[in-house]
Order: sequence, then C-alpha cells, then structure tokens
Amino acid sequence: MKPIYNTAAEAVADIRDGSTLMVGGFGLVGIPEQLILALVDSGVKDLTVISNNCGVDDWGLGLLLKNKQIKKMIGSYVGENKEFERQVLSGEIEVELTPQGTLAEKIRAGGAGIPAFFTPAGVGTPIAEGKEVRTFDGKEYVLEEALKADFALVRAAKADRLGNLVYNKTAQNFNPMMAAAGKVTIAEAEEIVETGDLDPACVHTPSIYVQGLIQAEQEKRIERLTTR
Repeated sequence: MKPIYNTAAEAVADIRDGSTLMVGGFGLVGIPEQLILALVDSGVKDLTVISNNCGVDDWGLGLLLKNKQIKKMIGSYVGENKEFERQVLSGEIEVELTPQGTLAEKIRAGGAGIPAFFTPAGVGTPIAEGKEVRTFDGKEYVLEEALKADFALVRAAKADRLGNLVYNKTAQNFNPMMAAAGKVTIAEAEEIVETGDLDPACVHTPSIYVQGLIQAEQEKRIERLTTR
C-alpha cells in the first residue's frame, strides 16, 4: 500500500526551495491541479520546473509563475501565458526551450536509465550550440542528455491503493514518462479504488514508480474558450 494523503498540502510537504519538479500535463489537460495549488500556498521557491508548457495566466503552473516561485523553466513552448512571456523577455526567469519530441524523449530516457541519446531535431540551430554533433549514415545528430527530477507530480483518472495508475485518453500526455523519471512521484487521482479493481492490462503506470497518492477533483478548465 502506498501513502494516501488527506490533503494536497500533506502530499507536497517534502518539496523544498530549490527542488527540481516534473509536472505532467499538456496545456491544461492532465495537470495535477490540486498539487500545484498546494505548492502555491506553501510558498516554496527557486523551483526548476520541467513541463511541456507553463499553464495559463490564472491557472496551473501559471500561478507559480505569478508568485515568482519558479527560477528555471524547461519546456517546449511559452504557450498561452502572457506572464511567462513577460518574465522571459525581461530576464526574470531562466528558460530552456526544447523541441517537444526531444523533451519527451529526454524525460523518457531519464526514467529508463539512459543518460543521453542522439537526435536530428535542432541540428544547425541555437539548440545545438555547445552540444556534441555526430554524423550517422551521412546525417547529423545532436547529443541530448536525459532529464530527471527530485519530484514528479502527475494526474491520473484512477489509482489503486498500491499506486497503479490509469490515465484518461489524451490526459496521458507527459504523465507516464514523468512518473518514471521522478525520484519521488506523487499522483493526484480523481478516483482511488481497491487493490485488484484495476485491469492489469489497462494500467499505464505501474505502482513501482509511485510513492504517494491523493484523491482530488478537478475543475477541468478550458484553455481557450471560443464562442459565437
């Protein structure tokens, strides 16, 4: 059995200033909303956050940005976040932008124990500056190092008490690979069921990667609402 926290504040209590976090999600889909809110309330700062993007101005990781709790952001794009854009242009935050596929593979490699890999993405661009470039079969590839984190915060649709996780459709996104790449993985799930209730063939993240659970509802906001 894995610890099941009563509150999100309990779940993130061990996250200290200067920690490196992986945070699941793509836009606002599959983000660990309640764990992020608990980090905002905790006031923890100088965080290095690894995530596809940084939420929006008033939700998700955007709330940590607003509070100036993020020191460095490693992601694939600035996205729909004006405050993120402002902090980048003003030099208030350190940003490492990485091609989306490369970011995903860097995280997957970290969880798989692979220290680095070669990819053609970014060759001949500023992304390759200072990195080793080698030629294979007449094509150039740049060396990218794997990513790992002190903590991974992920969002699941269901979990059992052992910590096995099931994600809902595209809400899988970065969550499974981040769960494997965090030294400590905390999973926020909409529903926690008894051990044995999940079909083993449907489990996306095995329990061995999960160190703690919290059951929490989601607001499931829409990133960009378009109406007539």
